[in-house]
Formats: sequence, C-alpha cells, structure tokens
Amino acid sequence: MGFAQRSAVVHTYADYITWPADARYELIDGVAYAMSPAPTRRHQRIVGQVFRQIANALDGARCEAYIAPFDVRLPQGDASDAAIDTVVQPDISIICDPDKLDERGCCGAPDWIIEVLSPGTVGHDQIVKKALYERVGVREYWTVHPIDNIVTVYVLENGSYGKPTLQELIGTTSSAVLPGVAVDWQCV
Repeated sequence: MGFAQRSAVVHTYADYITWPADARYELIDGVAYAMSPAPTRRHQRIVGQVFRQIANALDGARCEAYIAPFDVRLPQGDASDAAIDTVVQPDISIICDPDKLDERGCCGAPDWIIEVLSPGTVGHDQIVKKALYERVGVREYWTVHPIDNIVTVYVLENGSYGKPTLQELIGTTSSAVLPGVAVDWQCV
C-alpha cells in the first residue's frame, strides 16, 4: 500500500503521458510513484466538501480550484513540457495565475494545495510532497488528517515553510494566502 516506485529509471512528462490511464502515477524528480488504490469514502467526502466550499468562495474570482485527478507539472527552470520530471495530482489545487493553466492542467506551482491524508500516503504527503511544494514555491499547503481530525497548515515565508499551524476539524480554517476564503469543518 502507499506509494511504490514504478522503476529505478528516471522518467519525464513525455514518458508519463504514454502510461495507461488506469495505472495512476505521480512523478517526483524523475521517480515514478504508483498512487494508492481508490481512497476511502470519508476521504472523498472531505475532498468534495472542501473543494465545493473553496470553489464557491472563488466564484467570479481570478483564482480557480481543481480536484484530482488534475496534473500539476512542476518544471525546473525553463524545461520543455516533455522534459519536466515532476508531475503530481494533489487532491485540491488552487491556481491564481491563469497563464499557468492549459488543457493538460497546470504548469507551475499552484498558490495553494490541499492533500487529504490516507493511511498509505501519510509519510509521502508529509515528507516528500511537503519538501517538493516548499522547493517549488507553493504558497500554502494543507494536510487534512481525517482519522485524527486535524488540519496542518504550512505557509511559505521567505522561501520556506515555517512552523505549521495545527487545528482540529472544528469551526473554520481561513486561507493565509487568499483572504476571505475559509473552510467550515462543520459542513465536512
């Protein structure tokens, strides 16, 4: 369970787009990680409700929210699309720069990413992906722990995530980078 490496071969987006759609992978620094089987019903309910609240709050705004599966390509420097070696599918991605959006998804760091943790992905999301999102400049990163009923909020300051804020899934949690956008946990 969890994220297993596809192989020791270094892959790029050119490889990634040729893989069968029924075998989902994320690509981080050229390493392909097989994604877990379908998440639990509670995971999906949380993702759906959080997405709905954020998308409704952003209605008519410049920023847009997307729900997985949605490819987020994270190029290093000016790498061509085919040469990109990092492609992730966060549960929820919020992008405020329309120039980053194309028909294949997002090319560049989203402003805000939310991952709802599953038992098999906790370490991957909290260690590997957190480090990746910090490195590429994701301004805000939330991990939602459905079993422990906690949300952990990381905010990028001076190029790094400082001490996270932890909150129980009660009341509301406001986005640090999108004023006026909050998640009401009572609705989740």
